[in-house]
Order: sequence, then structure tokens, then C-alpha cells
Amino acid sequence: MILETRHLRLVGAVAEHGTLTRAGRVLNLTQSGLSRQLLDLETRLGLPLFHRLGKRMVPTPAGERLLAAARRALPQLADVEEELRRLAGGRAAILRVSTECYTCYHWLPGVLPRFTRRFPQVDVQIVAEATHHPVPALLDGRIDLAIVSNDDHDDRLSYVPLFTDELVALLRPDHPLSAKPFLSATDFADQHLFVYLLPPSENDVFTKLLSPAGVMPRRVSAIQLTEGIIELVKGGAGVAVLARWAVAPHLKTGELRAVPLTRRGLERRWRAAMLRQRPVPLHLREFAALLAAGPAVLSRRVARA
Repeated sequence: MILETRHLRLVGAVAEHGTLTRAGRVLNLTQSGLSRQLLDLETRLGLPLFHRLGKRMVPTPAGERLLAAARRALPQLADVEEELRRLAGGRAAILRVSTECYTCYHWLPGVLPRFTRRFPQVDVQIVAEATHHPVPALLDGRIDLAIVSNDDHDDRLSYVPLFTDELVALLRPDHPLSAKPFLSATDFADQHLFVYLLPPSENDVFTKLLSPAGVMPRRVSAIQLTEGIIELVKGGAGVAVLARWAVAPHLKTGELRAVPLTRRGLERRWRAAMLRQRPVPLHLREFAALLAAGPAVLSRRVARA
């Protein structure tokens, strides 16, 4: 491509000011330097852009055509530059967020008030349709930040450590397994297990516990609402595996019992994933830093709001 932004600015300045000397002052170029650039552009295009009437420069039809394009393009480029500067400074942007787990939406709102006070012009959008598969959405440009708990690493992404949480078995207090100090994979073999989603390859309790042990529960049902799973377990319909923080109020009242998974417990390490870029926009860094407070703290903020 022959035309560059500097050519558009050159043509615009010469047409506006009428002489190379005056245009050169505006562009911080000498008269001879500007003359060489204009001659080079005309040579490469194969036609003159200005009539030389003494010292005065008058656009040719080709020059008028290029001048009209410059007057459209330069303001648009200036607007884009300003928008990018504002994005880089975190002053005006859209921040699209999604996560691997529906339970995150219980505590994610706890981030928003503090973030909005810090960045009032950043519009945070929760992209629920990317839930469970946020990394492909991140790589496709459909979201800007993914909250993930797997240990996968992609060189195209950068990661910010957030927090850990514990997965526990959720049972009624009178369930035969509720008295055990911890559950192993084999304890689920004759249970009706409620999970957020299927197939097993996308579910933490299977990938981290059951599948490595070759165990499949008697029955598995997918329920995509935390409240629905909790009520089913309360009613004695089966058992579930959820994050301890997500069921803390029900444990406190004694309505349900949480039993650790394996002797050492089963933890997830959460991270914020973003496209690798330098520098990382300020609003992205700040949002990830607020997420690091963890669900226990953020859930209390939602409850107080």
C-alpha cells in the first residue's frame, strides 16, 4: 500500500495552508523536506496532486479526491487513538467476563461495587453463554477475562493466581455417609449424584476424583442451579459435590453436612486468564486483583448490598 497516515496529513496541511512553507511549519518539516515527500508520493502514485501556481499549491482532481479521503479518515483515526489511550489507562472500556463454574456468579457481583468506584467508565458484562468454556471464548475475542480452575497452560494467555477453594460432599445429616471423616471415590458408587453439568469430562468431581478411580455413581443428574441441587439434597434425593463456601449458610444451620473428599481434601486453584499482552490494561489488572479476595469475602459483600 502506497498511502500512509503521514501522506494524508501532508495533503491536508498543504491544501489548507496553500504553500509548502506554511504547511511545513504545521507538520514540523522544512520546506525542502516537505517538497521531497510530496514529490515522492506523486511519483509513486503516478500523477500530480497539486498545481504549482508560483508559491501557491492548488489541488488537482486527484489531490481533491485524496484530500476528501484525508478529511474523513484523519478524524476517525484520531478518535481511535484517543479510545485506545483511554482503554490502555482503564478509563473507558467494556470488560467481558465469564467463568468455568456457575457458582462463581454467586460471588462475582461482590467485585463490582469496588471496581465501579475505581473505574466508573468501564462497563462490566457477564457473558453467561461462555460459562464452562471461557478459554475458547477468550481466544476468539468474545470475552476479555476468564475465571478458570483447571491447570491447563496456554502460551497465548497470561494468568493471575486468585484463590483456592475446597470441594466437599454435601449430604443430609442423617445420610449414612455423613458420619465418615472423609469420602473416597468408591463411596459414590451406589449414590445418586447431582452435578452442574455433563459430560463427566467437564466436571471437577469426575476429573479430579471419580474418573481416575474408575468409579461411576449409580445415577448422575445435571442441575444447573446451586439452589436446586441444595434443595434436592435436603429432600434426600441424593448427594452433591460443591464448594464449601457455596453451602456455608446451610452448614451453619445444620441443615446439611459437608464431608471432605479424600483424606487430604480436594482443592481447586482459581486463576484469572487474559490474552497475553504488554502492557496489560490497568482495568484488567485491577479487576483480577479484586477477584483475589475470594468467594468467602465477596459473597459477604453481596449479602450486605
